[in-house]
Amino acid sequence: MLSFPRWKVWGISLICLVCVLMAVPSLLPANVRSQLPGWAQAVRINLGLDLAGGSHLLLEAETGDVARQRLEGMEEVVRRETRRAGIGIAEVSTAGGALSFVVRDPAQIGEADQIARAQVQSVGFSGRNDWNVARSGNRIEMRQTQAGVDNAIDQAMAVAREVIDRRINALGTLEPTIIRQGSNRIMVQVPGLQDPEALKALIGRTARLEFKLVNTDVTAEQLQSGRAPVGSQILPYADGAEGARIAVQRRAMISGDQISDARQSFNQQGLPSVTVSFDGPGSRRFARVTQENVNKPFAIILDNVVISAPNINEPILGGSAEISGSFTVETANQLAISLRSGRLPVELHVIEERTVGPELGRESIRKGVIASIAATLVVIAFMLVTYGRFGVYTTVGLILNALMILGIMAFFNATLTLPGIAGFVLTIGAAVDANVLINERIREEQRRGRRLHDALESGYREASTAIFDANVTNVIAAALMFYFGSGPIRGFAVVLMIGIVTSVFTAVNVTRMFVALWVRRARPKELHI
Repeated sequence: MLSFPRWKVWGISLICLVCVLMAVPSLLPANVRSQLPGWAQAVRINLGLDLAGGSHLLLEAETGDVARQRLEGMEEVVRRETRRAGIGIAEVSTAGGALSFVVRDPAQIGEADQIARAQVQSVGFSGRNDWNVARSGNRIEMRQTQAGVDNAIDQAMAVAREVIDRRINALGTLEPTIIRQGSNRIMVQVPGLQDPEALKALIGRTARLEFKLVNTDVTAEQLQSGRAPVGSQILPYADGAEGARIAVQRRAMISGDQISDARQSFNQQGLPSVTVSFDGPGSRRFARVTQENVNKPFAIILDNVVISAPNINEPILGGSAEISGSFTVETANQLAISLRSGRLPVELHVIEERTVGPELGRESIRKGVIASIAATLVVIAFMLVTYGRFGVYTTVGLILNALMILGIMAFFNATLTLPGIAGFVLTIGAAVDANVLINERIREEQRRGRRLHDALESGYREASTAIFDANVTNVIAAALMFYFGSGPIRGFAVVLMIGIVTSVFTAVNVTRMFVALWVRRARPKELHI
């Protein structure tokens, strides 16, 4: 017990000091914290939606778009692959949710069938395919399976969650909670953001950007009736003018998937615009298409609405383009963020919206602080009355434990929620368990007639085994809650896991250090505990 090396004393002291220093910025008022250096302001605990207020949205995906997009994508793949193989196809149809086409040369039907079947993939380990291929005469039909559609929806929702996360983080907000609920819903909580309309405008935009050539052969009657020729589609203009429509080719010359960057800028007239840069393949394709279509118009389309339709006066070889429209600086910046973060693979609709005011959060914090202080004071009083000097050491360890929890959370910029405060209060109450085990074990060793030093050494050594075993099960339970839980449950689990680790550290190491230094300095003859 007395052989507590100096390096260990300095190591434990340094760990405690660092954690306490990291906890300080989170405990200071906002006006005082703003005077600290930048790195110190960055090390702080973020408050969750229930404490800081903010916006809550529940989004539901239009999953029917997934099947339609897969069908369009498969049509493009089949056209490209048959063209490469020199196979002529006709009567291409996507009616009834299935892709069917006729092979002109009956001698090539087998090769075309192989191309179609080469696009079929298995769905996970289920043994099922994502497409069914059937052949009747010289017609081939490809129909989506339910397993394939469900798998595509799951992948689209995973991508949608990542896109939303990138868009919100681009705003500079801290610790958004973005969780999938069920198969087609995503819950979004952004603490500190009191403008749900701006949030909806940012994350609800599909941001599907396409550049398509304009079909100038379409008559005014066709535009008015909405009947587009084969291979074309009629789209409205963004200005919303009644009857303002334009016909464009269905096949995109370049899409938003080939965008490498997008930034808000100003055009030659000084009006807000968005400048997009294409990746390598996108730049080459854009340059080639514009070279082949000089003096022809092309449309810039966002979410099936035409932003503008400029003329290609000369080949565009720089690998970038400018999007101008009725933008403000804010809307242009939002569009740039949407394009930069990637497009949503599905359209999302808001089905639940809630704004939490900061007043409710302040009341929650006040009650949580009162509960934490009350729990701490009761535990301290009990330990002082029951264990005397060792209760003092326990009290110091308890205070260090609380500061270490806050310091570690601040280091990882963790988010504190109302359930997290509950976990904090629970940790304070449970933190003394290890000290009680140690102190009672020392008492037992004294009753057995052991000498002071032997009783202390045996008490800490024997109790440590039980402490570690008990807390390992608690850590496993907290880890499972964190892994399988979401939102408030995760907040509770995070604080609980950190609290378990710090409570064991302070009980087994910090208090032992205090006792060792006291025994070495005071050389007591008797031990009162």
